[in-house]
Amino acid sequence: MNAETPNTNRKEELLSSKVEHVAIDQYDARPVIDAMRAMSFTSRDTARAADIWSMSLEDADCSTWLTLAGSTSAGGCMHIYRDMVKYGMIDAIVSTGASIIDMDFFEALGFRHYQAQSNVDDRDLRELYIDRIYDTYIDEEELQKCDEAIYEIANLLEPRPYSSREFIHEMGRWLAAGNARKPASLIETAFHEGVPIFCPAFTDSSAGFGLVKHQVERMKAGKPYLTIDAIADFRELTDIKLAAGTTGLFMVGGGVPKNFAQDTVVCAEILGHEAEMHKYAVQITVADVRDGACSSSTLKEACSWGKVDVTWEQMVFAEATTVVPLIASDAWHRGSWKTRRKRRWADLFAKAG
Repeated sequence: MNAETPNTNRKEELLSSKVEHVAIDQYDARPVIDAMRAMSFTSRDTARAADIWSMSLEDADCSTWLTLAGSTSAGGCMHIYRDMVKYGMIDAIVSTGASIIDMDFFEALGFRHYQAQSNVDDRDLRELYIDRIYDTYIDEEELQKCDEAIYEIANLLEPRPYSSREFIHEMGRWLAAGNARKPASLIETAFHEGVPIFCPAFTDSSAGFGLVKHQVERMKAGKPYLTIDAIADFRELTDIKLAAGTTGLFMVGGGVPKNFAQDTVVCAEILGHEAEMHKYAVQITVADVRDGACSSSTLKEACSWGKVDVTWEQMVFAEATTVVPLIASDAWHRGSWKTRRKRRWADLFAKAG
């Protein structure tokens, strides 16, 4: 973009209020959750979800998984998810590509998300190269640098198929090697803590542009190129389910990450193994149960498919940035993570990764 000075000033004005991420050790949400337990409606659902999540962390046999859909990382929850990994509250992650690449990796490169101003014409935003996520802005020129970084990482790797888990692991290695401008991103923290991150729809994100550029340029040059193997993702996460036994899901939003994590039980059975349904499950979503979509299918419905047990499950119909900080802080301050064993499931794939 060849912006004139007035446009440059306008862009700086619009990108002036940074989104600040909350962290679970900044505040103690236990009194709030305790009060909600005696309330009704969504408050009581939130308290029960917090109790079930705490139960999963207290269960020594339970491996806990986080699934992410939507834009809560851009909206201020990024450090919550990082801290859940840092403190051993999460053993594996299944996410949309956007949450991992366009949000976490993007900020690891030193860029930021910004609070949007009201009543700004989206046509003006397009002219200024500002992308909008609801009430949050991203600088498109910086996002293109994120695409370029993915392209550079792909060019460094051996040209062969990679699961998204393996490619993201290499991204963590690249960040840890001194390329991170912001320390302790989710990707880098997961790399150090041995927590695998899966993005079943990995190329539906900024990563897709960088990987397409990698393939096109290699094809033009007659050179081999890497690919992302989504089937390997499914196989590897199923391997983790089989190794884990008892599992608990903390699901933010729905969509592909939710269903992908749940389907490991069915996949294990198809492969001839006995796998128990996910024992604990919490889902936070605003999706309407009446539309029949995967994102809004209830956890009780998932039981009919053999995916989730219904003894300890809770749907919370709320916008996730309003309740995730409460549930995560409550669990952190109750402290069961201090004696919890870190699974380091990434080590299962150490030979490949």
